[in-house]
Amino acid sequence: MTNRELEILNIIKKNPLVSQNEIAQMLNITRSSVAVHIANLTKKGIIKGRGYLIEESRYVSVIGGANVDIVGFPNGSLRKNDSNPGKVELSVGGVARNIAENISRLGINTKLFTVVGDDMYGGKIIDECKLAKIDTSYIKIIPNESSGTYLAILDENMDMDVAISSMDILKHLNENYLNENSLTLQGSDIIVLDTNLEKETLEYTVKNYKDKKLFLDTVSYSKALRAKDVLGYFHTIKPNRLEVEAITGIKVNSYEDLITASSKIHSLGVENIVISLGEDGAFYSTRDHQARLKAKKVNIKNATGAGDAFQAGLVFGEYNMLPFEESIKYAMAASLVAMESEDTINKSISLEKIEEYINELEEY
Repeated sequence: MTNRELEILNIIKKNPLVSQNEIAQMLNITRSSVAVHIANLTKKGIIKGRGYLIEESRYVSVIGGANVDIVGFPNGSLRKNDSNPGKVELSVGGVARNIAENISRLGINTKLFTVVGDDMYGGKIIDECKLAKIDTSYIKIIPNESSGTYLAILDENMDMDVAISSMDILKHLNENYLNENSLTLQGSDIIVLDTNLEKETLEYTVKNYKDKKLFLDTVSYSKALRAKDVLGYFHTIKPNRLEVEAITGIKVNSYEDLITASSKIHSLGVENIVISLGEDGAFYSTRDHQARLKAKKVNIKNATGAGDAFQAGLVFGEYNMLPFEESIKYAMAASLVAMESEDTINKSISLEKIEEYINELEEY
């Protein structure tokens, strides 16, 4: 899908009875151009019949962790081995759940596949998902188990200093659970997985849904290793420097190392690779093109949720059939929008806000 088609589709979603002349006036193009774009959207199966009926049966499935986040940050510089005056905040989180919320807030029908405990935190997770319009029909409540908990300490720059993840409940996100939901998963346009899944469950999932577009979030160095043997099944992966070293065995200290590592991953069958470089932006690679992308300026209030928003931007681009070079821009801009908020997820994230940031990006 082109950017112009995406603009027209968003106008139609807001008003399915809008006329071609009205669309032309909004976008300052000719009516005949609008007609051509609408014809293309119809051919692609995105618009159905008269009245610009949008195909709403498409959806993205996200499989992985959902938990409660407890985040602490100091009033001043973080002092190790000491009690730091500061603030502590509690919110719902989990890599898969956060990705699902960002995808849903970008207007995509999103289904979350995860497990929670039969406790107050589990209820809060489900309630917050519903508020974000995530389909919670497939979340399984496990009796006599505690919901997952993620504890993070940020430094004075609002970057993570250290964290502890208690996710034992995810042992119940297993083959039996996936088999119970196989028909729904098979109907997905895209399936996003995080490596909070047990290694056996991750491998079972990718081998059973290898015909789907599979996206991977590698989560951490140790958990990234769980995906090492099945990388070739994924359409798109998004590790950081340390995680790409874990899955390739290649030390990444230079731009040439990034190219070497990505070439190794491509050789396994992965189409698109994004390597997060922190404050240096991101390196991305397809089989035909490699580049680095960064923002000209960044207003960081909380960097914790940037990666989740980035992954959602990649999914948004693929879901809307954008070229990967465009998808990476939406992803990077989405991460910048996320960092505007003190919360892990920016509740006001939107396509409009993302597009404001795209002009602030540059390759280098």
